[in-house]
Amino acid sequence: MNLPAWHPHPDVWLLLGSVAAAYVVACRRHERLTGEVTPGRTRRLFLGGMALLIVASEWPMHDLAERFLYSAHMVQHLTFTLVAAPLLVAGTPAWLARRVLAPAPLRGAFHFLVRPLPALVLFNGVLLFTHWPEVVDASVGSELTHFALHVLIVFSGYVMWWPVVSPLPELPPLAPPMQMLYLFVQSLAPTIPASFLTFGQEPLYPVYATFPRIWEISALTDQLIAGLIMKIVGGAILWVVIATVFFRWANREQREGWDAVQWQRMERELRTDIGP
Repeated sequence: MNLPAWHPHPDVWLLLGSVAAAYVVACRRHERLTGEVTPGRTRRLFLGGMALLIVASEWPMHDLAERFLYSAHMVQHLTFTLVAAPLLVAGTPAWLARRVLAPAPLRGAFHFLVRPLPALVLFNGVLLFTHWPEVVDASVGSELTHFALHVLIVFSGYVMWWPVVSPLPELPPLAPPMQMLYLFVQSLAPTIPASFLTFGQEPLYPVYATFPRIWEISALTDQLIAGLIMKIVGGAILWVVIATVFFRWANREQREGWDAVQWQRMERELRTDIGP
């Protein structure tokens, strides 16, 4: 069997296209009212993240993920959380973040969630929840459940990446050594569900065993591939970011030197952000 027959998903284009259009309109309106131009790189990052969300939610990825292969489902979710989400965070201008977070209750809740420990708990809690067999079966059988879970997944990815690429000075990213520690911890957590997928002796998701087999991939092999994608590809993405943070930090410290203020900031982050 080849790729599933093409058919468009106008709901994806309407929803995500509307978000992208609203972002562009907001940037232009902000420039007109204040004279402050949103940097082109910032706009490209956000719109690139939106483009990846569209690609991962459209044919053929959507159809493969929901009607044929759990491994395609895994690629889709990794694209949402580890590729598109950091681009969306980095592409959010500070003025836009402040405007969205203007209501005090929303700002307080967001400030709590993007602390490193809550962010890790939220992201990995959503990860485990969305890989629970009953939840997977429900998402495949209901478009509304499917949509709600995808919103939750993207939001959890956005929160998870905030401590690394935050655009807000009042909610700054962690110091580089703390970013590396944070991402290292994050790279360990998905190995638990990945192990169940990789070493399972029978399909964990019975609904995928009922789907037509594409490219002669059995349900158990598909599950194995999904586990390897989660562990190897997901881990590789995080370790590439860790390496990038390290080399940028090392180069900067070689040029500027390390001072006591930076040590104090790290100690403060350990006490207030990572600790209870």
